[in-house]
Amino acid sequence: MLRRALGAMSLFTMFMTIPQVMTIWIGRQAGGVSLLSWCAYLVSAVLWLWFGIQRRDKNIYLPCLGWIMLDCGVIVGVFVYG
Repeated sequence: MLRRALGAMSLFTMFMTIPQVMTIWIGRQAGGVSLLSWCAYLVSAVLWLWFGIQRRDKNIYLPCLGWIMLDCGVIVGVFVYG
């Protein structure tokens, strides 16, 4: 039950991050976005990915791939439009 809840929350929070990425790339504005925070999120996702791969746990490493893409989307957008 907990695994399902965690998986659902992981997907939900990723979907909740998509508007931030769209604001940056479609609206072409990254004002107010903290580069430091998003870099920390990226480092965290990479570490969780590494941990998930070591444990061979798809419930850990697969969502991390999505998080890494979203984090990179925000970070690159800050450099392009910030």
